[in-house]
Parts: sequence; C-alpha cells; structure tokens
Amino acid sequence: MERILIIEDEEKIARFVELELQYEGYEVEKAFNGRDGLELASTRPFDLVLLDILLPQLNGIEVLRRLRRVSEVPVIMLTARDAVVDKVAGLDGGADDYITKPFAIEELLARIRAALRNKSAKAGNRQSAALSAGLLTLDPDTREVQVGKEQIELTKREFDLLHYLLTNKNIVVSRDTILQEIWGYDFSGGTNAVDVYVSYLRSKLEEPYDIKLIHTVRGVGYMIKDEQQ
Repeated sequence: MERILIIEDEEKIARFVELELQYEGYEVEKAFNGRDGLELASTRPFDLVLLDILLPQLNGIEVLRRLRRVSEVPVIMLTARDAVVDKVAGLDGGADDYITKPFAIEELLARIRAALRNKSAKAGNRQSAALSAGLLTLDPDTREVQVGKEQIELTKREFDLLHYLLTNKNIVVSRDTILQEIWGYDFSGGTNAVDVYVSYLRSKLEEPYDIKLIHTVRGVGYMIKDEQQ
C-alpha cells in the first residue's frame, strides 16, 4: 500500500483529502505545521508528500528545501496561492508538481497517480553511469554532486542544468536549446534565465575551488570541458 503524507494546516481540508485518499486505497498520515511535517517526511518512508506553502512554524518552501537534502520523495505543492513567483519557487526548490486551491479532487488524484508513475519509472532506470569533468562528479541516480570529496548542494533546476551540460560534455549547447530542454517550450522568461543559473553553478562549483568547468562561447551558449584551467 502506497503511503502519502499530507502537510496542511487547514484541518478540514487535510481531513477531506485524507478520506478521499483512503477511499482510493492509500495509507495516509497528516501534519499540521511545517516542523512536524518535515520531521515526518525526513524520518519515515513515504511514497509522496502533499505540501502546503502557507504553513505555521516553517513555510512549505523551506520544508521542501530541507527535505530535498535528504530525500527525493515526490512532492506536490498544494496551496491557495497561484502567483507565478510561488510556482517558480516551489518547482525550482524540487517540487514535482503544483496544484492550486480550490481544486477538484479528481485532478489531485490524477496528479498523484502521475507522480507515483514517474517515481516508479525513475526507480526502474537506476544504475545510470556517473558523469564527471575534472574534479566534478555527478550521480544521476542519487542526484549527488561532488567537487573532489566535497558534496555540493544544488537546487533541482541547478542539478538538471548541470546534468544536461555534463551529458553534452565538450559540446557547445546554445542558450535556446538549454532553455527548451530544462525550462520547457512554454517558458516565457527568456534566455537570461540560463545565464542566471550558470552563474549560480559557477558560484558553487568553480569559485570556491578556483577551477574552471563551464565555458562561455560568446554569441552561442555554454559547454563543459573535461579539463581544468
């Protein structure tokens, strides 16, 4: 039986969702504030987490950020806030999906099924080869990144960008291509987003260790070279 954790401070909503999930055959636990939710999600095995943003004690974005340090459990953000900045914060922080209240329970159930299918598919594709360039190594399965022996904490978007560049090591990739592959065809923020996230990666991977990994090809895009300069 698949186990789902609901982290939601509105107890009536949490109870309603719990009953619907139990009817569908899921095992459910609930937490009504961010600290308790984070403790449960970090220490007990769940197949999926439904996470509100506006939580007491610790907001949902912070819960997600801390949870991603220790777990890749699928997370669906569940919130009344529908501002673009909230969606971006959640997805960049590592959320797998986002649904806005009020919602139809049928839609929520469909999103849960999709997230669980994706989890199963990822589990079936384990044992991917690690990627490396110079002192940098990246494990696609555990989503761990290291420079030398030191582990580096990346957001989901930073990891996905680094993974894509390493997959195309020694090949120049245009900003447009990166944008389509990492942000998707419907992203309207422009290629400047690529430059911003490359700068984030450089600040975490290059500057502290005085190495050069990500090279800018003026007027084209970026590439990772398998060498140190």
